[in-house]
Amino acid sequence: MGRLLAIGDIHGCYNTFRELVEGKLSLKREDRLILLGDYIDRGPKIREVVDYIIRLIESGYNVTPLTGNHEQMLLGSYDDPGMLPLWFYNEGQTTLESFGINDVRNIGWKYLQFFRSLKFYERVGDFYFVHGGFNDRIEDPFSDLETMIWESRPVYENPVFKGKTIIHGHRPKMLEYTQEMVRTRAQVIPIDTGCVYGREAGYGYLSALDTGNMELIPVQFCN
Repeated sequence: MGRLLAIGDIHGCYNTFRELVEGKLSLKREDRLILLGDYIDRGPKIREVVDYIIRLIESGYNVTPLTGNHEQMLLGSYDDPGMLPLWFYNEGQTTLESFGINDVRNIGWKYLQFFRSLKFYERVGDFYFVHGGFNDRIEDPFSDLETMIWESRPVYENPVFKGKTIIHGHRPKMLEYTQEMVRTRAQVIPIDTGCVYGREAGYGYLSALDTGNMELIPVQFCN
């Protein structure tokens, strides 16, 4: 039985992502790796990130990529051009540039199928993995997909989450804050440490969480 790992928002940071997976984690096929969404937009090598994820899966690695709000904005723009302004406001044009296209409908069947296949959340034992969070105000928090990609909470009171740990991305946190949440084994652990935002903003790390020993493994952004 391998490790259960999670990695936060990648946003086109391909070199950092690869260094984390191959260098720091030395990912093995018996490991389970869950990716928390937001692979696209903003960063320098978006297509390379998506290709790398697909390649890992095709090579037999146990990788579960979840969807983020950026992937859903891409799909929304593909299905309805009226959604393009929201996506472009969130730097969706960087994804088109990385794929060498000027129209999202030219993204290519392989990539479209990849984005459409992404799950909104995953449960493994006492861990819930999600990009954003869950709607804590309704009886069935798993019925609200919008909240899973757009919202996050510091605590949950719904009985379904009692004794569970929620690991999410979406809202970048400084590395020291995330390390403290991991150290104290908080109910909710945010692991987006803002790789794409750089050190000048107080972020600049791509982080993985090893849930077995509750260790956070960060890699500083590298071009």
